[in-house]
Amino acid sequence: SACEKGGKWVQALQLIHEMFEDRVELDTVTCNAAVSTCGKGGEWQQALQLMCQMTRDHVERDAITYSAALSACERDGKWLEALLLFYEMVIDRVDRDTITYNAVVSACAKGAQWRQALQLLCQISCDHVEGNTITFNAALSACRTGGKW
Repeated sequence: SACEKGGKWVQALQLIHEMFEDRVELDTVTCNAAVSTCGKGGEWQQALQLMCQMTRDHVERDAITYSAALSACERDGKWLEALLLFYEMVIDRVDRDTITYNAVVSACAKGAQWRQALQLLCQISCDHVEGNTITFNAALSACRTGGKW
């Protein structure tokens, strides 16, 4: 958490690596902090690699894990990676919420993927999730950047 607040993604990953080498059991909270730190540091690839490591090490990935990784992808406009993560949540049986929808729709907006953004708006009710101002503004932005506004 201290690494996250200071934007120290390299240090966060080093701590995770040292914990692994020292055979300290990694937990979801620790890994979530590292995923979030990577994302806030603009290191979406590192965030996704850490999620893969979580799977290999049998560490549960929860809604916070996915939200942090989705936000990392969204910050860099990696809409396809965000969509893949979003759909992977179903496989992991992690409930999608307004925050995850906001991140993936925003990633689509940054990538000018208006069709994907509108499809997500249609899908949101199937997940029994309520969109908010951020969700709808991101969809409008996707239409605008995609030349459909």
